[in-house]
Amino acid sequence: MEMTYESFVETLRSELLEATGYDEEMICYKQETEYPPTSGDRLLLKRQRNEEIMEVCALYVQDLYREYQNGWSMESIVREIVEQLDAIARSECFQRSRNLEDYDKIKEDLFIRLLNIEKNQVELEDCIYRTIGDIALVLYARMGELNGSSASIKIKRHMLEKWEQEPKQVFEEALLNTYFISPPRIYCWEKLIFDPNYAGENFMNLLCDYKLKKDVLGNCLSTTIRTNGAVAIFLPGVAERIGQLMGGGFYMVFTSIHEVMIHNEKSADPEELKKVLEDTVNETTPPEDFLTYQIYHYDLETGSFSVL
Repeated sequence: MEMTYESFVETLRSELLEATGYDEEMICYKQETEYPPTSGDRLLLKRQRNEEIMEVCALYVQDLYREYQNGWSMESIVREIVEQLDAIARSECFQRSRNLEDYDKIKEDLFIRLLNIEKNQVELEDCIYRTIGDIALVLYARMGELNGSSASIKIKRHMLEKWEQEPKQVFEEALLNTYFISPPRIYCWEKLIFDPNYAGENFMNLLCDYKLKKDVLGNCLSTTIRTNGAVAIFLPGVAERIGQLMGGGFYMVFTSIHEVMIHNEKSADPEELKKVLEDTVNETTPPEDFLTYQIYHYDLETGSFSVL
């Protein structure tokens, strides 16, 4: 007879306690509506590494229950979970996490990613970030590859105390790391469409006099990897270089976390840009890639960013 969802959760937890040898309090059930809210019910498997760091693996129980309803036995589910836990423990991601307490070992893996402040209030609690308007520049650490995907984590405030480093210095080094991990590039749409190997234009090369578009179409700024590429505008020297090539200040339209459109302040209408941004976000930007509805401005003379 098929178990109810509640019975499935209780049985799965009991089976995992026996299979892993974890203490009773180290496997707990959290419903999606419990604070902080999550995207689904989860079983949290916790392992205390030391007094300050706990490793947590989250299992999305509703997905597992669907597999059970489709014929996967409880024995198979538990065996798969245990095998995955063993694989994670041997992974580059898990091994690199052990370096988090040592700043000299982790500092070259620190980088910055952009998030919308209001949308990510819970995620940003106790994290290290700077704010520009409604954008948070958040400190992350690369954790390597896990199941073929790049893994990273947000750095919590208590890690700064552990490192005994000045926050400003850590943040500046992370911005510089981000520059070298994923250098900024300007992309021409027509080349993106017709050339799959197109790698963008290296406008930061001071030996080349790159010509930015000063018409209403603007310029697409991202990074070489084009994932989370909107951060490029805040990297060292980038906004200043664009201002010099543009011959003055410019507007920024963040169509997603992956890119930002750059427009000459002399030819662009900020009210029209705002309308275009709203239409673009509402029609084409996935919710998880949303950054802001605001239009930003860079003043070349003062070197400052502002929200219109």
